[in-house]
Amino acid sequence: MSVNMIFKIAAVGILVTILGQVLKHSGREEHAFLISLAGLVLVLLWVVPYIYELFTTMQTLFEL
Repeated sequence: MSVNMIFKIAAVGILVTILGQVLKHSGREEHAFLISLAGLVLVLLWVVPYIYELFTTMQTLFEL
């Protein structure tokens, strides 16, 4: 995992937090929840290949 990926995840977190707070204060809690959910899904889509690579590395390491 490169440093760029960590910065991307941090940027998404900051953006989701700001948008969520703005939407909550304007009375749109449902939209704020959907923004949070979309941010989570986006980050998971970025991280899942690295998790898969970790498990395949562990599998080859222990020859399971």
